[in-house]
Amino acid sequence: MQMNANYTSLVAVGDSFTEGMSDLLPDGTYRGWADLLAARMAAQSPGFRYANLAVRGKLIGQIVDEQVDVAAAMQADVVTLVGGLNDTLRPKCDMSRVRGLLEEAVERLAPSCKQLVLMRSPGRNGPVMERFRPRMEELYSYVDDLASRHGALVVDLYGAAVLGDQRMWDVDRLHPTAEGHRRIAEAVWQALGYAPEDDWQTPLPLAVPPGWATRRIADARFAKQYLGPWIGRRLTGRSSGDGRAPKRPDLLPYDGPLP
Repeated sequence: MQMNANYTSLVAVGDSFTEGMSDLLPDGTYRGWADLLAARMAAQSPGFRYANLAVRGKLIGQIVDEQVDVAAAMQADVVTLVGGLNDTLRPKCDMSRVRGLLEEAVERLAPSCKQLVLMRSPGRNGPVMERFRPRMEELYSYVDDLASRHGALVVDLYGAAVLGDQRMWDVDRLHPTAEGHRRIAEAVWQALGYAPEDDWQTPLPLAVPPGWATRRIADARFAKQYLGPWIGRRLTGRSSGDGRAPKRPDLLPYDGPLP
């Protein structure tokens, strides 16, 4: 890891995790860790350019088909690739196919940039996490293997206990809160060789667990607002990202606010 890093461009590839859900801004758009990271990198490098091709709901095959070649053509200094987790959360998942597509993406992206960044994505502690943990760990084992073969960095968010804390997750139970995204940006920042600004793995303060009634109300709200629609999309073959364009499709000078 080089210290005092100075990269001049960043392209982010992936799904809702990289798009920035649920780090909601007042104007109704999402920010997220990639935008936060870009802002900090831009402060270090005048003329810094940034593109975010990630779109919510995308499976690894869609990421390969729709984003990878576009990102590779941009010839950015840094490319981040996070994908495959949506596949593992499906009732049926061909992990062999997921691994093959992920390898295809890495093989195209690694030669196109100075530094490819992969991740072991975090998971919210709870029964859903336990159900899909074997698939996730199989995916992350392959991420480690690909990184070692192609010179990519791996940011291990999965191994950070604080990011499993339920308070780091939005009410949809699928996406990090604003604080979660801030910590993820710091983790990638440090992995790229920039000087740390804080310890992103610092545990949250101890808190009294919510009571039974509060948990049941939260469960009912989650089922109505998020779980039901998610199941409906699975049954009809729809995705939350259908027809949605990336929020930053072109590699242009970063003009957003500092975090």
